[in-house]
Amino acid sequence: MSTVSDVNGPGRPLRITALAGGVGGARFLRGLLAHLAASPDPARREAVVTVVGNTADDVTFHGLRISPDLDSVMYTLGGGIDEERGWGRAQETSGVAAELAAYGAGPSWFTLGDKDIATHLVRTRMLAEGATLSEVTAHLCERWRPGVRLLPMTDDVVQTHVDLADGPGGALRRVHFQEWWVRLHAAVPAVRIEAVGAAAATPAPGVLDALGGADVVVLPPSNPVVSIGTVLQVPGVRQALVETAAPVVGVSPVIAGAPVRGMADACLSAIGVPTTAAAVAGLYADFLDGWLIAEGDEAPDRPGLAVRRRPLLMSSPAATADLAGAALDLAGEITDRERAA
Repeated sequence: MSTVSDVNGPGRPLRITALAGGVGGARFLRGLLAHLAASPDPARREAVVTVVGNTADDVTFHGLRISPDLDSVMYTLGGGIDEERGWGRAQETSGVAAELAAYGAGPSWFTLGDKDIATHLVRTRMLAEGATLSEVTAHLCERWRPGVRLLPMTDDVVQTHVDLADGPGGALRRVHFQEWWVRLHAAVPAVRIEAVGAAAATPAPGVLDALGGADVVVLPPSNPVVSIGTVLQVPGVRQALVETAAPVVGVSPVIAGAPVRGMADACLSAIGVPTTAAAVAGLYADFLDGWLIAEGDEAPDRPGLAVRRRPLLMSSPAATADLAGAALDLAGEITDRERAA
């Protein structure tokens, strides 16, 4: 089997770029770092990892700018995440939320923890002082030291909105993605999902270079519509994936017709895509080189796409590290195949 040092050539650390959403992406990335640290291959062990995070879930509450996906990656890799929930801070308290509720200051369905508020205060203050989201994220990561270079997909404001057909007389009602996801639990079917502002956005500094200069690009099992999908809507990102010389390997977020985590099926239904591993791969068809799917799932019918069946459940740190290693192994196989062609 090819090693990843075969992908990038001898004597140089591997350059890995990942596109990620929140909880699922963060857990996969933690497994990736664990796999790299334990690898006997120097190229893997010394790898440099860049993460391009989704920011279209960002929202402002109580005047505070909240970046849920960036924070989930930062807290998870930095050792500060609430492991049971998979989001928010460990050993969190909610004194401020209780006081806000006493004042009747909503929304009551989106609770900000006391420790988490400190992060949002720093982000909001720095943005108001003229810093970019990239600069703010780098500053926050100085504390958490996540072991990766964490980049927002863009420094511009992009927000995912959802159209619901539950207004008076069946009229459409538009809500922020967070309201649909957190308050409504995606139970009201979405008619349309739109990343508002994405078409006019510019990739954050370093994003296109990280994709073009990578040895391996990985798509963790993040939501293909509102996580990976919104990153791909930033102009230039998708084309960079098409043009990169690196193998692009993805991990299916679907097992046996159901999302591994969360409510990705509701998002896929909104864009008319079946909840199958093969259908999700079709969303990436113009740039995807390798695809990991679960045993028993149907493989995409696409010539040239390398498909491997592996256990996809990130049920333990060891299982997650093995899954990340399988993605890198597949990248090595693809490189071997291309060299032999």
